Amino acid sequence: MRSECRYALAALGYFTRLPMPRWVGPQHHDLGAAARYFPLAGIIVGATAALVYVSATELFAPGVAILLSMSATLLLTGALHEDGLADCCDAFGGGRTPADVLRIMRDSRIGAFGAIGIVMALMLKWQTLMSLTARAPSDVAITMIAAHAASRTAAMSYLITFDYVRPMGKAKPVAQRMRLPAALIAAMLGLPWLFWQGWQFGIVALGLLGVLRFAIGRWFVRRLGGYTGDCLGFAQQIFELAIYLVAAAWNLF
Repeated sequence: MRSECRYALAALGYFTRLPMPRWVGPQHHDLGAAARYFPLAGIIVGATAALVYVSATELFAPGVAILLSMSATLLLTGALHEDGLADCCDAFGGGRTPADVLRIMRDSRIGAFGAIGIVMALMLKWQTLMSLTARAPSDVAITMIAAHAASRTAAMSYLITFDYVRPMGKAKPVAQRMRLPAALIAAMLGLPWLFWQGWQFGIVALGLLGVLRFAIGRWFVRRLGGYTGDCLGFAQQIFELAIYLVAAAWNLF
């Protein structure tokens, strides 16, 4: 039980800036085993966004409340996934060969493709969530939790089937092949939230995630032969946006 708790806290420590107990330590060798708890980080981040949003609606207009909730998630995660999105936009947009893509991806500077990608992603998040604000704050809150949890589950699913392409890298301790029992735990943690607002919504959102997961995975393999940590961040952002888009479209019916 103590080891499972350590793995869960290791996942939270890697994906958020929450302070961890000293006994967890910087034990990078735990991260491979901690992969099944990565959706737990999504639940925590989504719950934080939801709490900030619901609280802020008591004082501010809905648009301000949404932006405050988004800011809270960026602070909590250190914009980890958004950084992966920007790096991938620059790398895939400017690199022709796998070596070029990997080299650009390592560059800490942001280019035009990365800046455009970040701006468009944040604007889409804001506007899709804004379209939900006519509903009860609790419905918006559940959507936030579902998007953060399920998107991380879908992104981590690449650990089941694909290879990490760098010999060394920050994500190397994470990038271990995920076994089926661990994948099932991750799915049970992250996917049921999609069905909170009804099985029809859950089926549509899950189906879209499956299609995107296949398409993005094929793209990673074609361009790189596998994935990097930045690729996982990029995928998580796309999956999160996809869930918000489904919720926004669902709101019209």
